[in-house]
Amino acid sequence: MQRCGLLGRKLGHSYSPAIHRALGGGYSYELFEVEPENLSSFLERRDFHGLNVTIPYKKEVIPFCGELSRVAAKIGSVNTLLRRPDGSLFGDNTDASGFLSMVKRSGIDVQGKKALVLGGGGSSLTVCYVLSELGAGEIVVISRGGENNYENLNRHRDAQVLVNTTPVGMYPDTDATPVSLSAFTRLEGVLDLIYNPARTRLLMDAQSRDLPRLGGLTMLVGQARAACELFSGQPVDEGKERSVIRELRRQTENIILIGMPGCGKSTIGQRLAGIMDRPFVDADHALEADAGLNIPEIFQREGEEGFRERETRILKELGKRSGLVISTGGGCVNREENYFHLRQNGTVIFLERSLHLLAREGRPLSGGDLEAMYECRLPLYRRFADRIIQNDAQVETVAKNVLEAAYEAIGD
Repeated sequence: MQRCGLLGRKLGHSYSPAIHRALGGGYSYELFEVEPENLSSFLERRDFHGLNVTIPYKKEVIPFCGELSRVAAKIGSVNTLLRRPDGSLFGDNTDASGFLSMVKRSGIDVQGKKALVLGGGGSSLTVCYVLSELGAGEIVVISRGGENNYENLNRHRDAQVLVNTTPVGMYPDTDATPVSLSAFTRLEGVLDLIYNPARTRLLMDAQSRDLPRLGGLTMLVGQARAACELFSGQPVDEGKERSVIRELRRQTENIILIGMPGCGKSTIGQRLAGIMDRPFVDADHALEADAGLNIPEIFQREGEEGFRERETRILKELGKRSGLVISTGGGCVNREENYFHLRQNGTVIFLERSLHLLAREGRPLSGGDLEAMYECRLPLYRRFADRIIQNDAQVETVAKNVLEAAYEAIGD
């Protein structure tokens, strides 16, 4: 079996091996973490058939190539290497194919539009090339030290398309955002090359303004498809690309249950996690473990405000993770900041249950007027949720209904 993989300095957890396996190119795919002083010897050994190349080597590998594709030469950046039969290396840029896929999938029309590209690195070069090929109008690169920078963004308030190529907002620093969209009154679409989290602060800002938007998973899979074709010498159907994106989202998105205290979130969540063979986390239990106190004790010592502060910190950390089933406390929707924490990597299901069936024991706020609480929280549950599921059947049935609803929300 031919040996392929991803070359970089620090790779950590990468989706690339799973993507290439799913694309079915018939080669092995490994992660190669190489320090700069070892790059030359690694490439000269030629003990690989093909490589994807990531930070910081997209320019550094160019001198080792016997030939560059037209696209790679034009962009000045290589993210894919193929060892040819004579041992020489062919350098290509499949990121261009990936970003082209991303633009098309987003539905954002860039032709004739002023585009603002955040970041001046290798990815920025690729994005500018594709935007130019698609007929974008003025293309402005914003970098920290360039003529157009973050201090004079007001010059470009008329931008119609914005693309983030920086790592700002990427896991684990998901609270960060490169810019606020409030200044860009003519904006028609936002693209963010980051794929973890699935929804960055920037994309959530675009969502709040009802703008077309898309994250970087589509580009990641699109460039992998082009690399797979190069490595295998065989075409990969576009439908395969779509199915890989869908399956990756199903595997990585958290499924998060919200709803009134005692509505069955933990019970349904545990069963759902069993069906899906993934970890289950009860946010209230995680909070208690972190505090070293149970919830009634926290309420007694710190009041509801102290409890909510702790709850938000827990949800912030849980929301960064992937592939979990999470049950939340009934009042988490009372804090607006929790919307981002839950949605950044999650599909949110509102589990609704008749008030007279709600469990009340050990719940500090459930001894009061439940109807008043429900009326107050209902608009918030609906706002936070992607789907609403009634918990009015057997546990197994409801858990399967939640799974079906979550997959429907994730979609293509």
